[in-house]
Amino acid sequence: MSSPERTPSSSYVYPSRSQDFPSSPVESLPDSASSDDIESEDFEVSNAEKEWKESLQQLELLLTMVLVPYIGKYFGRKCAYWGWGKYMEWKYPVQVKITSKAQFNAAGAVEAAATL
Repeated sequence: MSSPERTPSSSYVYPSRSQDFPSSPVESLPDSASSDDIESEDFEVSNAEKEWKESLQQLELLLTMVLVPYIGKYFGRKCAYWGWGKYMEWKYPVQVKITSKAQFNAAGAVEAAATL
């Protein structure tokens, strides 16, 4: 018995390239988005939206509870000192003069923060 002669190409099976590697990136994508993917995206968006709203609420609290009272107190004291100086100059023969503006501003900031 004689065996049939085999050629190297007939003894191997070569897979086609189209099965292993898609020719375009679109072919590698799934056919449609599953409902789980859509729900997880909605969940992530709602979480991000909740976190954003919480951070805005924290900023609002910071402004209303800390910064606005401090700034109001600081400028209120500056206004009171100015008004007191004008009153003293009008009522009595004195001249109110601030000798060190930096020291005056620093003292006003410290006094405004003292009772917060």
